[in-house]
Amino acid sequence: IGHLSTTMIGNSLKRIYDFLGWKTVSINHLGDWGTQFGKMICAYKRWGDKETVEKGGVEEMTKLYVRFHAEAEKHPELEDEGRAWFKKIEDGDPEALSIFHWFKDVTLKDAMKVYDVLGVSFDSYAGESFYADKTDRVVNELREKGLLKESDGALIVDLEEDNMPPCLILKRDGTTIYATRDLAAIFYRKDTYHFDKCLYVVAYQQDLHFRQIFKVVEKMGYPWAKDELVHVAFGMVSYEGQSLSTREGHVVYLEDLLNKAVEKAREIIEEKSPNLPNKDEVARQVGVGAVVYFDLHNDRNKDIDFRWERALNFDGETGPYVQYTHARCCSVLRKAEAFAAAEPDYSVITDDEAQDVLMLISHFPQVVRKAMEQSEPSMITRHTTQLAQAYNKYYFEHRIMDESDPAGTAARVNLTRAVRDVIKTGLYLIGVEAPERM
Repeated sequence: IGHLSTTMIGNSLKRIYDFLGWKTVSINHLGDWGTQFGKMICAYKRWGDKETVEKGGVEEMTKLYVRFHAEAEKHPELEDEGRAWFKKIEDGDPEALSIFHWFKDVTLKDAMKVYDVLGVSFDSYAGESFYADKTDRVVNELREKGLLKESDGALIVDLEEDNMPPCLILKRDGTTIYATRDLAAIFYRKDTYHFDKCLYVVAYQQDLHFRQIFKVVEKMGYPWAKDELVHVAFGMVSYEGQSLSTREGHVVYLEDLLNKAVEKAREIIEEKSPNLPNKDEVARQVGVGAVVYFDLHNDRNKDIDFRWERALNFDGETGPYVQYTHARCCSVLRKAEAFAAAEPDYSVITDDEAQDVLMLISHFPQVVRKAMEQSEPSMITRHTTQLAQAYNKYYFEHRIMDESDPAGTAARVNLTRAVRDVIKTGLYLIGVEAPERM
């Protein structure tokens, strides 16, 4: 669940940019390099076996990772063993590389199942390991431009004049760190995609890291770094009041969460709409939609505490409420086919409730543009919710279909159609499906 925000904010921003005519490339930057992989191999060699990991996937690997840290507290020499295994990966040792690539394949297979459920896809899975052999260019250029300084045997870029700590480029032993690999990634992406904007959807704890590396690119003489490199920060996710930590084993798996959400949605549908024909499909749309909506409803910088009673509520500012309003509009439109031929009389939608609905519809395009400019999908989530609330008020205050007034009915039906279209688009832009029946 800790990876929900980066995935869904990124997915929503991609959809928003696409919708507004940009050409986008979505990159899942895998954190697939570093000492933790040496630790994983060490744990696997000591306590794991292939069949169990193949069967248990990420969950089994996490157990090994947690056990490593628990054992390392009692036997600190394990840390050296972990580092030694990572050194073997870096040096191209066949056994270490074979286990490392297998771990990645197992992880991606599990991740793909979740991405399919969420309706998310990526154009590239090039992660840290992809850039491990592309850092020389960065180091050489920094050296040529006189930006590298020695500090306690390590090489840094001094950022004191920019009121930041130094950016570490090479450790004492000459190895790179993720700042070096991120710098290599920036230049690779610029050369490969020729981007006008490069968005990094990463938690706010990494704010200093991104300010440092963007500043280093600027100091290297690339003025585009200032406007084109953007850190889209977001808050932390906790679950029912509990903070999460992979290292300590406090993990809520996103797949389990989504399955539970679909299950709970199915129970609610069974109770509220027992005669619904496609209950399983709607339960999936509502359950998954509730989780995504909950994540994208608040400003992205705020921390989120996921709670079931709020996420799956059919009243108030929730995904199921907005989806239900869309289904209500679809129901009205199915019943209204008899009035299709009438010429609409729009003088019947000058009342306050209809005007509120029209005002929100007219504002939708600028809300989408503003959401793009501020990298803030929650603007669309909230606006779509307001539209659903305004339409429901209109629906309860006014009779939409009136056989004695076909022209007025046609106008009210057209208003309903516009609401349906905008809600469906708004939900799509945040990565939520819009069921036609609920």
